[in-house]
Amino acid sequence: MRRNSFLLVPLLSLLLHAYIGVRLLPALQLSSSGLAVSSALLLLSALLMPAPLLLRLSRMPQGAGDALAWAGYLAMGIFSSLFVLTLLRDLVLLPLALWAVWHPLELGAWKQASAFAVLVLTAFVSLVGLFNARRTARVVPVDVPIAGLPAALSGFRIAQLSDVHVGPTIKRGYLEAIVRRVNALDADLVALTGDIVDGSVEALREHVQPLSALRSRHGSYCVTGNHEYYHGAHGWVREWRSLGLRVLLNANEVIEHGGARLLVGGVTDYSAGHFDEQHRSDPLAAARSAQKVDARLLLAHQPRSAPAAAEAGFDLQISGHTHGGQFLPWNFFVPLQQPFVAGLARLGKLWVYTSRGTGYWGPPLRFGAPSEITLLRLVAAR
Repeated sequence: MRRNSFLLVPLLSLLLHAYIGVRLLPALQLSSSGLAVSSALLLLSALLMPAPLLLRLSRMPQGAGDALAWAGYLAMGIFSSLFVLTLLRDLVLLPLALWAVWHPLELGAWKQASAFAVLVLTAFVSLVGLFNARRTARVVPVDVPIAGLPAALSGFRIAQLSDVHVGPTIKRGYLEAIVRRVNALDADLVALTGDIVDGSVEALREHVQPLSALRSRHGSYCVTGNHEYYHGAHGWVREWRSLGLRVLLNANEVIEHGGARLLVGGVTDYSAGHFDEQHRSDPLAAARSAQKVDARLLLAHQPRSAPAAAEAGFDLQISGHTHGGQFLPWNFFVPLQQPFVAGLARLGKLWVYTSRGTGYWGPPLRFGAPSEITLLRLVAAR
């Protein structure tokens, strides 16, 4: 990161926090001590918020770095809600202010009440979001109707994990709880659709060990997500394989189940070619097989792989990446980049399931987009 960019991040944080202070603090009519404390909290938040992004440039010990990341990500999440609600408050007050120019209207009470409302709503969203993010993801059952599916594959169950983001705020204990819940499902196959980690192999090797305990009838299959490429994808591929995961890099395996054959393909992340040309995502390569198969499943981190997956002849693509938006209002912006945000959708003959993610990234908040362990069940289409 260049020096100018290094300085721009905290400066922007200070300016955005200053906007909140100017718009809310006078309206709250606080005492001088209350005003001083509130201003100090805003300043602390402004300084903490860029910390997780700048930690990569430092050589801080891991324990201290994780603590600072926790504080910075919490500040980022609280600020996000506070900023959006302050902006909405201003949009509501603007027409009232214009009305008051020509008609008698006392705006003081409106300003004070709406400022308190912003604080209360921010606290509510942050507390509920923190609880939702830190609890173990719930199981979401989904039936996928596949045309021409043989009876032997009808009822085939796939447990999907995606976007766990083991890293500064998600450690071994969090992942162990997820693995226990997956193993209790007794699935036929486990699929991990990328962004499993958010850090280097050296820093997180101990914390991803629970993945070796995943159990299913046909094993665990894994593909890379964009975050693996931020932290050394080649090293993570080797680490995953040492844990017993079957990593599919534009490749596939054909598994036999009750006399039927299911092709399980996997592609590298949609953006992988920007990091390593040899890892450029290729659904066509992932579909090639000398064996005759009865159905084709593709693991692809980003929903954007769907058009190429449909062209390659896959019946079902399972993805993640979007987090379902993770918390309001960011779910409204995901469609600007991705064709699907969450849930089951259709693209021609291809079914696409997009997970909301099993963990979270950045702020430990989930509001309006609950985490999930998806249990996909293949059924014959009527």
